Amino acid sequence: MEDDWDGIAEWYAELVRGGSAMHRFSRDILLKALPVNVIGLDVLDVGCGEGIVSRGLAGLGARVVGVDPTRALVAHAEAAERANPTGAVYRVDDGSSLQTVPDDSVDGVTAALSMNNIADLDAALKSVRRVLRPGGFLVFTVPHPCFEAPATETISTPGGVRRAVGDYFAEGLWRSTHPHSVRRAGNYHRTISTYVTAVLGLGFVLRSLDEPAPSDEVRAEAPHRLGLPPFLVISATFQ
Repeated sequence: MEDDWDGIAEWYAELVRGGSAMHRFSRDILLKALPVNVIGLDVLDVGCGEGIVSRGLAGLGARVVGVDPTRALVAHAEAAERANPTGAVYRVDDGSSLQTVPDDSVDGVTAALSMNNIADLDAALKSVRRVLRPGGFLVFTVPHPCFEAPATETISTPGGVRRAVGDYFAEGLWRSTHPHSVRRAGNYHRTISTYVTAVLGLGFVLRSLDEPAPSDEVRAEAPHRLGLPPFLVISATFQ
C-alpha cells in the first residue's frame, strides 16, 4: 500500500517538532524572501502542514491563516497554537482551489514545500492570484528541482558523499522509496523553467529566484548537501 499524507502525518509532525534542520532552513529562507515589513498584513500560508512557517509569519507580526488538505496536520498546527498562542488560524483547504478564501482578501501568500505536492500547478497559481489583493506577494519554496529529481541518489565518492542527479526532465508524480523521506507520500517534480514559466504566464512579476547554500546545521544533518542548494525560492508580486 502506498503512503499518503494522511498516513505519514504523525511521523511528519514529529519530524518537524523534533528539530529537523532542513525544515528550519526551509522556513528561514522563505521568511527572508518576504517583503521587509509584514506587520499587520493578511498572509495565507498554503500547505501549512503542522504550522512551522505560519508560526514564523505570526512572529513577524502578520495576521496568518494556514490551510492544508490533511486534517491531521491541521490538528497538529491547532494543538501547537493552543500550547503557544501566536494568533495564527488554521483550517482544512486544498491549495489548488482555496475554496475557503475569498477573492482579493490577502496581502501575501506563502507556500513552503507545498507547491510540489499539488498536482495542478496552474490551478494553484490561479487560486493564489484570485485571493491576492493588487500588489500582493507570493513567496514559495520547493525541493531544488535539479538535486531532488526522480532517481537522484546519494553516493560515496573518493571526495566524500555526494548527490548523483537523476531524471531532471521526468516531470510528474514520483515517490521516494526511502522509508524516512517525506516524498514517499508522493511529490510532483517540475523543472525550474516550468515553475518560472507558470508564474510569469499567470501575470506575476518575478521579484527573485534564489538557491540558498545549505546552513552548517543542514550540512551536519545531511553531509551529501555539501555544495548544493537544498531548495529553490521564488518570490513574485501580482499587480
